[in-house]
Amino acid sequence: MTTTWWIDGTLVADAQATVRADDHGLVVGDGVFETMKVTDGRAWALDRHLARLRGSAGGLGLDIGYDDDSLRAAVSEALVASGLRQARVRLTVTGGPGSLGSWRVEGGRASVLVAVTPLGERAPSATVAIVPWTRNEHGATAGLKTTSYADNVVALAFARERDADEAIFANTAGMLCEGTGSNVFVVLADGTCATPPLSAGCLAGVTRALVLEAGAAVERNVTMAEFTGAGEAFLTSTTRDVQPIAAIDGRVLPVLGGSATAAAARAFAARVADER
Repeated sequence: MTTTWWIDGTLVADAQATVRADDHGLVVGDGVFETMKVTDGRAWALDRHLARLRGSAGGLGLDIGYDDDSLRAAVSEALVASGLRQARVRLTVTGGPGSLGSWRVEGGRASVLVAVTPLGERAPSATVAIVPWTRNEHGATAGLKTTSYADNVVALAFARERDADEAIFANTAGMLCEGTGSNVFVVLADGTCATPPLSAGCLAGVTRALVLEAGAAVERNVTMAEFTGAGEAFLTSTTRDVQPIAAIDGRVLPVLGGSATAAAARAFAARVADER
């Protein structure tokens, strides 16, 4: 799979796409990123993604070094160079060349990378496994989309060993939090479709926000028992859209793509055309 790269203002051939060995993103995972879906040659919900990128960078005290118009131009340039109409764009910002420790070099400049790859097929449903590790909803990076993904790598390996597609975290309070790259929605016993609030430590997903804004679900703390015993549940993310959960820890859910999932999918689809 060929990737089109834009790195610090320049289009770069795939084989030559590199950053310095002392880049803080490589050395200590000091960086933030966004993944966007491209449909008909346009990066969908780019404004929302850029706003979240700035929020994550602000949480790390990281100066991106480009304004939003410049970032939009970078994404557009990479997309045009790729020639793809349906694609996946990853916009990454790291602390740039720096020390081999946790401190940043004073006066340093961030590294900014745009990568464009073909958009893969989305599975019609997902199976999930609950991992034995928790998200820290009180941590300094809670809710930030950082490049420090080692927890997710370990969690996904745990899930894959159990023939699951996604790993699900509780938080330190024992409440449902999120997946490694997805938000979780659960149909509760009273019929309410709920997703954990941001205070639970989950990422403020763009697709999650659109489902909530459309009134297809509410924010509410969800216990792990409510999740594991649910009859219907689904995941959301930029590349998943609204994706039904078929099984939790090997237990097949009695309802796959039921009325709540269908309503969320319709509400999301109705909002897609409005996002720029």
